[in-house]
Amino acid sequence: MHAASGKRLGAANPRQEGPTDLRLVPPALAAWATAALALDVPPGWVTGGAVVCSVVAGLLLLARRTSGEPGLPSAGQPRRGSWSRVSVAAVLLCVAAAAVSAGLHGADLRRGPVPGLARQYAGVTAELEVTSDPRLTRPRVQGAHALPSAVLIEADVRRVEKADGSVVATRTPVLVTVDMGGKPRRTGPFRRAANAVNAVNAAESVNVGNAAGAGKSADGPESSPWLGLLPSTRLRVTGRLVPALTGGDRVAAVLRVRDRAAPEVVGQPSAAQRFAGRLRAGLRDATEDLPEDARALLPGLVVGDTSRVTPELDEAFKETDLTHLMAVSGANFTILLALLIGPPALAQQVERRGLAPRLGLSLRATALLGGALTLGFVVVCRPDPSVLRAAACGSVALLALATGRRRSLIPALATAVLLLVLYDPWLARSYGFLLSVLATGALLTIAPRWSPALRRRGVPPRLAEALAAAGAAQALCAPVVAVLSARVSLVAVPCNLLAEFAVAPATVLGFAALASAQVAMPVARMLAWGASWPAGWIVDIARTGAALPGGGVDWPGSWTGALLLGLCMVLVVFAGARLLRHPWWCAACGVLLLLVVVRPAPLTRVITGWPPPGWRFVMCDVGQGDATVLAAGEGTGVVVDAGPDPVLVDHCLRELGITKVPLVILTHFHADHVAGLPGVLRGRSVGAIETTGFEEPEDQAEFVLREAVARGVPVTRAVAGERRRTGDLDWEVLWPRPAPAPEPEGANDASVTLLVRSAGLRLLLLGDLEPPAQRALLSSPAAAQVRAVDVLKVAHHGSAYQDPDLIRAAAPRLALISCGAENTYGHPAPSTVAALREGGAVVLRTDEDGALAVVGAGRELRVAGN
Repeated sequence: MHAASGKRLGAANPRQEGPTDLRLVPPALAAWATAALALDVPPGWVTGGAVVCSVVAGLLLLARRTSGEPGLPSAGQPRRGSWSRVSVAAVLLCVAAAAVSAGLHGADLRRGPVPGLARQYAGVTAELEVTSDPRLTRPRVQGAHALPSAVLIEADVRRVEKADGSVVATRTPVLVTVDMGGKPRRTGPFRRAANAVNAVNAAESVNVGNAAGAGKSADGPESSPWLGLLPSTRLRVTGRLVPALTGGDRVAAVLRVRDRAAPEVVGQPSAAQRFAGRLRAGLRDATEDLPEDARALLPGLVVGDTSRVTPELDEAFKETDLTHLMAVSGANFTILLALLIGPPALAQQVERRGLAPRLGLSLRATALLGGALTLGFVVVCRPDPSVLRAAACGSVALLALATGRRRSLIPALATAVLLLVLYDPWLARSYGFLLSVLATGALLTIAPRWSPALRRRGVPPRLAEALAAAGAAQALCAPVVAVLSARVSLVAVPCNLLAEFAVAPATVLGFAALASAQVAMPVARMLAWGASWPAGWIVDIARTGAALPGGGVDWPGSWTGALLLGLCMVLVVFAGARLLRHPWWCAACGVLLLLVVVRPAPLTRVITGWPPPGWRFVMCDVGQGDATVLAAGEGTGVVVDAGPDPVLVDHCLRELGITKVPLVILTHFHADHVAGLPGVLRGRSVGAIETTGFEEPEDQAEFVLREAVARGVPVTRAVAGERRRTGDLDWEVLWPRPAPAPEPEGANDASVTLLVRSAGLRLLLLGDLEPPAQRALLSSPAAAQVRAVDVLKVAHHGSAYQDPDLIRAAAPRLALISCGAENTYGHPAPSTVAALREGGAVVLRTDEDGALAVVGAGRELRVAGN
């Protein structure tokens, strides 16, 4: 079956045009493997291997010529003797070319002064040429702190000035990192937002609706002048060269720049990059007033600008295997090219479709216009692996169109792979390139065979085509995705199937907005508004799929795991082919899979016992951090701390069925207690957020305020003596003391401490209080409240820093510790666990027992683990 049939990808009964032409596939694969391996091989070995391959290939071709054999046979009538020699020679020549190209690119990382200076950790002043768009890393939680964001820029060092004043010209690729961490300011964000709010008034709140400006720092990382740099810009920077963290990458070193100020520009970007930058900026302006999700996704879908994508949205797309829609991909270019020339098989026929024949363009003019479109697409959308693969395939197709030769998509794909790995051997090691080629190959080879099989089983033709395409791509790509994410999505096929219908309108309208923004911004905004509907649909699919409790399963993130998953895929395909013959069995398997993915709460509770009926208090398993929930009615809970990861706390709340949160209490602003706040706020009705009055670390206090501002949730401060009640739940704030109390020694000692009562159950939640604050609590008016409690949330993840008198006074029956498995802090400390057990407490910990739920009171008090 010929790949260039008149049918759509995955269509049934395609027109037969002879056997599929696979002659270019072995050379392309051989060049790919050679390029991946030869990048790290010493130059002598690379040269020797290339010479040997070239000589052997020459001898084979010479032997064929002297034997008097005719020329290369056609794809339809091969002559075995000639074909075997020529094909082997072609493979060897491609191997030689790939080895030479990889050797030259690998040598770029070793030549010049930069590698040696990096090994010396030398400070240098360098002239750079930017080769990529700057990107801002997301803060990562490390223990109690959030590592600051950094701007990452790929660049070529063109000149380097050493410490002794000598200047050396070179061309060496480096990764530039600009640390966005700054010095803390004395005035906290809540005080700035509320004009020095007085913490004495426990009920006084910040009107976050009028404090939007407080949530965004004017000198925050998002406003860094480094983020506005365009590729081909020349800079002069001062920093320190250090070796790359991992070998086998395309950078020779990392240049760390400490100065956050605007860099010194010594050369403006090229005219093409300036034009591309204006187009991208115009699209950002056109989408500025769209709903949040569409505003984030549309620039990424159209031109690859993911600067507005939040970590939660990014995680949702990863969970559903929709990341190829998060940023521009080859599919977008395919849509645009199809809009120009119509279906590939009709491009050279009288009935050809697309815009080109309607404009009266000839085949050659169409090919030239398509070539200009291809070049512009790569420049504007940046040369990502998927974009390059699609552009190369399109270029091969356009060349065939201009010369009037018959085109086949499989040879076009092979040619694209061959040319790209010869041009840039680093693509041979790119997972993005691998996934793009696998997905395209699945659409060209597997989908056209699965679609007829589905139609024969009674599946409607259009649905059969779409299902075959999505299933084929997932079958080939899933093992590689498992290596990257250590997870297998069970909802990838339906999510891709549902999202696919929105990709074309979002892409076409998005590019129309991109083009019109330069001449008529109101028109661009209208087109962007139209594109926001399909873009919002894609986001809704991603969020819904990611929210399903059984949407994915953990899988070994190694190539052994990939091989095992590949075998499972083969078994599933064979089993599926037989199940399709038995509709009732097929329906039963479908219902079973649906139950596994959706996990209805009543059924899950019967099978797993989680959450236990009548639970009063749950300590979520969020790793090295704190997140707890107090039951306050059906589907309602008060959340105390949010842990370090939004995904983990959101998963915990979903399992508990929490949809309403009257209050979120953040005991203090350490990242392992507040970084998960977006996961609490997502998709739930939240009444208010209550925090400590000690606003350190300030970056995390600002983060909390930004999240509250974005969702219109008021923020209040807790002080000792405050009492609240919701449903059967009531609690009293025991700490921190109201002003004018002395300022605590650190954020831990400012932790909001609660005594909670729930139908006869007494719980003491200590936050991260350390011994000085614990002793002060025992000597405060609230000392009587901490005695003889039923449940103790042990302070500071069970660290060794505990006051023995407080443990003896509390005398808990249950002591619960939240800590991460194999954490580097040694939590919980053996001395703390021993002291609790000596006092008669049963000690449970999330790193060993998972999430913990407290049920009952008095003699009926018990705890269940998940």
